[in-house]
Amino acid sequence: MTEATYPRDYSLIGRDAKRAIGEGLANAQWYAAPIARARLKELMRRSDGPAIRDTLIWIAAFGATAGLAIYLWPSWWSVPFFLVYGILYGSSTDSRWHECGHGTAFKTRWMNDTIYQLACFMIMRAPTIWRWSHTRHHTDTIIVGRDPEISVMRPTVILKLIATYFAIPQTIAAFKHMFIHISGRLTPDEMTYVPEMERARVYLIAHIWLAIHFSVIAISLYLHSWLPVLLVGPLPTMYGAWVHVMTGQTQHGGLAEDVLDHRLNSRTVLMNPVLRFIYWNMNYHVEHHMFPMVPYHKLPKLYEEMKPFCPPANTSLFDAYREIIPAWLKQRKDPSYCIPRQLPEGTMAMICPIATE
Repeated sequence: MTEATYPRDYSLIGRDAKRAIGEGLANAQWYAAPIARARLKELMRRSDGPAIRDTLIWIAAFGATAGLAIYLWPSWWSVPFFLVYGILYGSSTDSRWHECGHGTAFKTRWMNDTIYQLACFMIMRAPTIWRWSHTRHHTDTIIVGRDPEISVMRPTVILKLIATYFAIPQTIAAFKHMFIHISGRLTPDEMTYVPEMERARVYLIAHIWLAIHFSVIAISLYLHSWLPVLLVGPLPTMYGAWVHVMTGQTQHGGLAEDVLDHRLNSRTVLMNPVLRFIYWNMNYHVEHHMFPMVPYHKLPKLYEEMKPFCPPANTSLFDAYREIIPAWLKQRKDPSYCIPRQLPEGTMAMICPIATE
């Protein structure tokens, strides 16, 4: 393993992309916990029931919060309902596009596809692009030069990181990419993972989405009201993003790059039932990455099966950020630093191979 050069090239077409391929980190074999095959097959079995139940609750929550926000507008009493609506719009959709993109939330394909498309629009993630980028994320998780979904690059840029909690860089990037896509082009990185046959769909959806966004703005201007843009489009995505970023940054924050063991580059955090509903159990993130075809509602059971083979889970969000924030600060000056993980065998793994011979 050769020594990495900092700052690293996080693009998918640069120096570190070639390095990852040359060192065998691309499309590699990953560690998998030795779960009994029959038990794993049982856990992977999909069903519609839990996701239908949760989706009906989800839709009802949208209706209730939006209805009360509209009814109380423009008084300050509407603010709490907009805040909850924003969390549903800009945060709970993160886990919905994710699980439905895996095709595991529902057993019925059209149900997965419907919620996937809706959630992608709300969180402003181009559905075809993100379906393929997420496939690469699972194939080459936190492999620099291969994974297009590394959210905190090293050395840490603190102001940019803070801005992500309000979805500022994400929203700017989403619109930038939509304008690229309506011109019939992909970015160079996107061209490395989006198949040729899928590209026309990318361009079509960009046209549809921009038409919707501009129509909502036009309605708002016509009505002389902020209500339409507060309910649909980038504003609710932005003012509601903080919960999904707060939970999402625990997935890989501060952990190792360029390792082939999800126990070393992913984190499981125990959360309360409300956050687990919003997050659809993605707090069980080591488990999800190791066995991505297990539906979200069975991840707690998978967590119990994997306990003997994994580092202890973080006991809360506070516990997770107590190690993540110091790591981000250290990575400003020492990008090679990563949080050590003690594996159950009692030996400290070499989790930063990029800094070794």
